[in-house]
Parts: sequence; C-alpha cells; structure tokens
Amino acid sequence: MLLLADPLLARPVRRLGSLRGVAAVAASPPASSPSSCSLAVAVGKRLLVLDLALREADELEVQTREIAAGVEGISALAWVGDDSVFAGTASGYSLFSSSGGGMGQRTDIFTLPESAGAPRIRPLSGGQEAMLLVDNVGVVVDRSGQPVGSSFVFNSRPDCIVEVFPYVVVAAESKVDVYRRRNGVHLQTVPIARRGTGVLTVASDGDGSGGEVVVVATAYKVFCYRKVSAVEQIKALLRIKSYTEAISLLEEFESDGEISNDMISFVHAQLGFLLFFDLRFEDAVNHFLLSETMQPAEIFPFIMRDPNRWSDLVPRKRYWGLHPPPKPLEEVIDDGLVTLQRALFLKKAGVDTVVDEDFLSNPPTRADLLELAIRNIIRYLCVSREKSLSPAEMEGVDTLLMYLYRALDLVDDMEKLASSQNSCVVDELESLLDNSGHLRTLAFLYGSKGMCSQAVAIWRILARNYSTGLWKDRPNLPGTDSQEALADKKSGEEIAAIEASKILQATSDQDLVLEHLGWVADIDQDLATAILTSEMREKQLSSEKVIAALDSEKVGIHQRYLQWLIEDQGCEDPHYHTSYALLLSKSAMEAFHMESNSGEKNDKEIDSDIQFIYSLRERLQLFLQASDLYDPEEVLDVIAESELWLEKAILYRKMGQENIVLQILALKLEDSEAAEQYCAEIGRDDAYIQLLDLYLDPKNGREPMFTAAVRLLHNHGKSLDPIQVLERLSSDMPLQLASDTILRMLRARVHHHRQGQCIIYHARRTLMHD
Repeated sequence: MLLLADPLLARPVRRLGSLRGVAAVAASPPASSPSSCSLAVAVGKRLLVLDLALREADELEVQTREIAAGVEGISALAWVGDDSVFAGTASGYSLFSSSGGGMGQRTDIFTLPESAGAPRIRPLSGGQEAMLLVDNVGVVVDRSGQPVGSSFVFNSRPDCIVEVFPYVVVAAESKVDVYRRRNGVHLQTVPIARRGTGVLTVASDGDGSGGEVVVVATAYKVFCYRKVSAVEQIKALLRIKSYTEAISLLEEFESDGEISNDMISFVHAQLGFLLFFDLRFEDAVNHFLLSETMQPAEIFPFIMRDPNRWSDLVPRKRYWGLHPPPKPLEEVIDDGLVTLQRALFLKKAGVDTVVDEDFLSNPPTRADLLELAIRNIIRYLCVSREKSLSPAEMEGVDTLLMYLYRALDLVDDMEKLASSQNSCVVDELESLLDNSGHLRTLAFLYGSKGMCSQAVAIWRILARNYSTGLWKDRPNLPGTDSQEALADKKSGEEIAAIEASKILQATSDQDLVLEHLGWVADIDQDLATAILTSEMREKQLSSEKVIAALDSEKVGIHQRYLQWLIEDQGCEDPHYHTSYALLLSKSAMEAFHMESNSGEKNDKEIDSDIQFIYSLRERLQLFLQASDLYDPEEVLDVIAESELWLEKAILYRKMGQENIVLQILALKLEDSEAAEQYCAEIGRDDAYIQLLDLYLDPKNGREPMFTAAVRLLHNHGKSLDPIQVLERLSSDMPLQLASDTILRMLRARVHHHRQGQCIIYHARRTLMHD
C-alpha cells in the first residue's frame, strides 16, 4: 500500500487509495505551487501517475491516471524534469512521458546484462538529470535519456547514492566515498568503524542543490557529516603547503561557481605571499597578478624598510595568518635560505619536509635569488602601472620601480621610465642617482618633471666630461688620443646636446636658453639654431637679447636666426634686414674667396664648393631683390671690392643708379639680355641709347661690342631715333653687321612718318566736314 506523511509528522499518516503491490515510487520535482505534487507509482505491470492537491479544510484530492501498461518488473523509478519518468527493470532502463491524459510514450534507453545487479536510479541536479546505475558504474543522463557529463566509476556497487552539490556521496562496504559532481573524480573516503548488519543509508538535508549535511545510518548508529566550505578546504591545503592541490581545487570551485570573485582574488594573494616567503618568486608574482583585489602597496615593505614615505599606504591585511608580515627582500631571502639549510639537514636525517625538492636538489645562491626576486617584483610593478591607482600609490610604484632598476643597473629601463610620463618622487631619487653616477637618468627625470634648469645643467656636465666615465651606459673609453676615442666623445657630446636642445626648444625661460646656447652651439650649430627658432615654446625669445648673446664667430647661427625672424616671423626691422644682408654678403665673399684658392682640392670637392657658392649667392640675390628695408649703401660698402657684380647691380638698382646698373650688366657681366630687360623696365628710349653708347664705347681700353650693339638695334631699333643712332655709330663698325638693321630702322621711320601724315590728313578732312 502507499502511505502519505508530512516531514514533521504533524498530521496523521494517510493512505493513498487502495493501491496494493506497490513496487516503486518517485515524486516529481518541487512545483511552483506548494499545495500540489505528482507521484509515479509502479503497481504490478502498470505505471500510474497520482496527482495530489491539498484543498481547503486539509482535504486531499487524488487523481489517478495510467501512463504505461504491460511493463513487468519495475523496481526503480525516478521523476526528472517536468514529465520524464525513468523506470528500471532487471532487463534495462526505459523512459516514459507523464504528460497528457492518456498512455505515455515509452523509450528504451539501454538494456542490462544478465549478470548486472538490481537497477537503481538517482535524480541529480535538483531533479533535472538522473544517474542510472550499472553495477559499479553510474551513467548520468538528461531528461531525454541522453548521456551528459562524466560517468562515475565507483570502487564497488553502491548501497545508496545522494547528491550534495557539488559532490555525489556514495555509501558501500563500510565506508562513504565522496566524488566531484562535475567530473566524477574521487575526493574523499570516510570509513565506518563498525557497520553491523544491513546496508548503509545516506541522505542529505536538501534536494541535492544546496544541502550542507549528510546523514549516514547504520544498524547501530547515525552519523552526521557537514560539508566543509571551499574556503576551509583551500586553507587546509595551504596550511600544509600543498600548493598544487590548492590551485587545482580553487580552479574547480571557480568553474563550479562555488566561490566568489573576491575570495578567488583573496586566495591568489594569500598563495602569492606563501610562495614569496618560500622563495618561489616567479610563481608568487604570477598569483599576485591574478588577484584583482591585491594592492601594489602591499609589495612596498619588501622593497623599502619602514618607516618611509608610503608606509601609511600599506594595508594591514593578515589574510589567513599563514605567512609572516612582509619585510625587506634581503631578510626574506636570508630567512628562506636558513629554512632551506634546515630542510637539507632533516632530509639527510631521513625526515620528510615540505620544502620544494627542486630547491633541495639544486640550492640557489643568495645573489641569484635576490636578482630573481627583484626582476619579478619589477614585473609586478610594471603591470600595476597600468591600473587605476591613487596619485600617492602611483608615486610609490614608479619611485620604487626606479629603485629596483638601479639595483640591477638596468640603465635602459631607468632612462625609459625617467624620460616618459611618470610619478617618480624626485626627492627620493635625486641623491640615489647622483651618488651612483646615473646622471643621464637623473637628467631625464628632471626633464620629465619640468625642472629644466637642473636637467640642462646635467647634460652640460655630461657633454664636457664624456670621457671621465659619467656615461654609465657606455664602456670606458680608450686613450683620448685615439681616433676611436675622439669619435666616441663626439658622439656622446652630440647626444647630450640633442637632449638639452629638446628641453631648451620647449622652454620660454629666456635666461636659461641663452645661458646654455653657447655650449650647444659649440657642438652642433644646427641644434642651436633649432633652439632659437623653435615654435614649441609658449612665448618667443627677445630678438634683441638673442642677437646680443650670439657669438660673433657663429655666423651660420646668426644668419639662420635672422632669416627665421624675417621670413617666418615677418620681422620688418630695417636693422635686422640690413644685418642679414651684410652677413649673407660676407659669407658669399668668403666662400667666393675660398673657391678661388681651391687649387689642392679634387674635382668632387670643387663641384661641392661651387654648388654651395651658387646656393649662397642665390639666397643673397633673392633677399636683395625682395626686401626694401635694408640699407643698400651699407651693403654696397661691404662688397664694393668683390666680384659679386650681380649683387652690386641689384644694390645700385635699389639706389636708382641706372647707368651703373647698365654698365655692370652690359660690360661686367656681358649679359645683353638682362641689360635690355632692365632698359625695358626703365621704360624710356634714351635708356636704349645709353646702352648703345656703352656697347660702342666701353672705355677702359676695351674693344667696342658691335655684336651686342647690333642685337640691341635689331630688337629695339624701331623705337629709336635713327639720327641719334647714326650719330653714335663708329666709323670702325663693319657696315655689313649693321646695314640690314639700319635699313629696317629707316624704313620703319619712313613708314611711321607716312602713317602719321595719313592720320593728319584724315583728321583735317574730318574737321572740315564737321
């Protein structure tokens, strides 16, 4: 028969219907309504469903329906999901559907071998899956009967199975075994000292998804076991330094969602500290990086002894009290080595220890451990720099990172950190870097903090003392008399000048710029020019003070600065225009003089000089033509005795000396085209006559330039007075050179005369007609 009772036996036991010969019963998973449920009941060859509903006045309503008939030998039932009923017989397992009002659909899952024991079915996952037992193998299936997840292989055929998530607890042969639900891995065996007669029975206080207590009943006693929390399990493993097992367990709990993210971070940090004090620095930092809640300040006590600037930032966490408080790195290593020596002694005495076997078989040196520890702390701090930290924490991270770089003499990393945007505290590092000779790093640090004066001062020292060993990142130089040493020294000076110029180009501190301009110019005039003409600074330098401070021997810098003032800044000061013209003129004269004395140079050098002179003179000529603000007389005084005739012509033209300009173009340069073009620009016919006079009577003992004169008459003779032209023609001029030209001039004059008469005649006729 089938009886119904409430869990607390608060009501009398009730008999459900008149069912007899009940072989198996299974209840449906808890429904949304607590006042109703369903039961699957195997009676004889029939499979029934009883729908129970509790009405008012504690009245129980029972409705019975048959879902299968002709099924013989059902000895196990389990209700999975909403309408899946699993049935087990001696021949195998079947699945029935309980939905609808008629007969349910039957699906055979698999058959059992004849030697198999009695079938057993256990709902899992809160009634959403089921375990089908085949001897000592448990096959997990879903509500459709399809295998899911891992199967369980038990040591022996279980007497009873219960789920306490995330575990499956099995009782058999005087012991209780615990398996992980997710993968079927055996975790624990709890022996029962005295079993007595009968089988072991286990049960949990929940539906398998949230129970905490497991009850084991024997013939003589009932045992209650409480599930140990994930945190306690991990703590126990860490306490005995079973790090690998603790990590594996943490990963399983994380996968099952049985442990919070904050606790995962906490465990990683705790594990990292334990590994750190065990001198396993790389593994320790790996776990530090996996912790999202660990603060970089927790590492500070390993680097700098308390009290220090950042002592108040260090959180006072003790975690689980499994490791000592943080202390300076050297002390951690010394204590660890003492522990290692003690473990080696115990091992020789045959006593097992928890010290890593790798350390025992190959003990590291103190220096190696110190370097390994520093490199891994550097790795942690570099990652921490990318996190969102408070300004004080960022200062600590960057400053201590520089400490560690210096400890290993990682010059490139020091300079990279110092020259980039950083939060280093200069006061903490100034003396340290100065005393250790890392002046380049200190200069970069000053520069990044806007301490321009101190930074440039160091670069000046480095530029002047390169060979004295102040450049820590370069090898000591050989004898200073060797060419190699001079080349290296020049390279070092240039580097210092380049770095100083970067700072000076950006600063608006005029006094600072002018103070250091000289030594930079001594090394590289291009850099000095770039400093003076920089557009990076907020306020430009005073041109008067710059020019007053410029070395008179640095003509190139002076020229380029004035060029920048005039061309780029639009300066219209006549004094600067005149100065620029004078400097260009003097440079052109010097270059012209050097080129004329280049007898010992090869062809390639001569070509280079010619190209340079051409470029320089072109720049001078363009400026003389373009500017109207310089004093041409002052410039002319400078080049008066030189061979810069075209430049003189430009200057005389500025002064309105047309005759002299024509003399230079026609006689000195013998550029007839330019002379005629100048006459055209003057716009008067007498200019051509004046030019003709120069060609026919060049004076100073020169022969007349008949060819140029004929060219002039040929091009412009039609506009000239033939009488004036004939008066100027020399008796020495060959008639055949000019006869055709003169004839055309006369014909053109007669034509113009007749054309004029016609115009006058027609004008008179018009007036008379009017």
